[in-house]
Amino acid sequence: MEETNWSTIISPHTKWYKINIREIWDYRDLIFIFVKRDIISIYKQTILGPVWFLLGPIFTVFTYTFLFSEVAHLSTDGLPGPLFYLGGTTLWNYFQACFNGASTTFSANAGIFGKVYFPRLITPISLMISNLLKLSFQFLTYVVFLIYYFQKSSTLHFHFEYIFLVPLLIIILAMIAMGGGIMISSLTSKYRDLSMVVSIGMMLLMYATPIMYPVSAIPEFYKPYLYLNPISPLIEIFRYVFTGTGTFTWFQVAYSFFFGCLVLFIGVFIFHRTEKNFMDTI
Repeated sequence: MEETNWSTIISPHTKWYKINIREIWDYRDLIFIFVKRDIISIYKQTILGPVWFLLGPIFTVFTYTFLFSEVAHLSTDGLPGPLFYLGGTTLWNYFQACFNGASTTFSANAGIFGKVYFPRLITPISLMISNLLKLSFQFLTYVVFLIYYFQKSSTLHFHFEYIFLVPLLIIILAMIAMGGGIMISSLTSKYRDLSMVVSIGMMLLMYATPIMYPVSAIPEFYKPYLYLNPISPLIEIFRYVFTGTGTFTWFQVAYSFFFGCLVLFIGVFIFHRTEKNFMDTI
């Protein structure tokens, strides 16, 4: 019998650290196919299409402005209400969309995972990229509001020298969202109850993040606890760069970055351990 020489042999990984980064790069075309699928599947049969990327955040921002600024009279750190809330929701919406998408990686893709082989990490990676389109639309809306209020107010200050931090903030958010999301996805493949906790946890995390209020309005005793949330410094730094309000230290950047690296590492580790036998438990 003639021996067959295979060019590629697919075998299960037995070691937790054996993650083939090169393989993920080789499947980069599939990443962009998934990105296109994610974008088209959401808005293909809608009338307004990507305009919903703008309408949702704008409606939310004006609702926040009315309820928290006009009715509850919460501080906006001296900023106009819409500008303050847009500064928080722009990053938060990206994080929430990435986290929620990554947290259903196994359950939402069980059908395709059981039929064809490809690196499973491609799915959450494609989600991080596809959500960048939504983020870009919302950021454009934020820029429009910035231009409008810069013409009306002389108290706003744009820190152009720190503009390079904005892509870093987005990368850190993606790391935390992907790491935490795939960690939840791995655990819920066996313990379904955890999926019920995710929505509650996200709501509590939102309230623990300075989106509807500034850190300056928090009593000094509670500020250190607020900054334990790694997303809090990212929101504050984002506002600081574009409006001059908020707080910024390099320690905050380093803390959020290393937290993101740690969560991503743990998430990939658990994900890698789970993907070997998740079809037996899903």
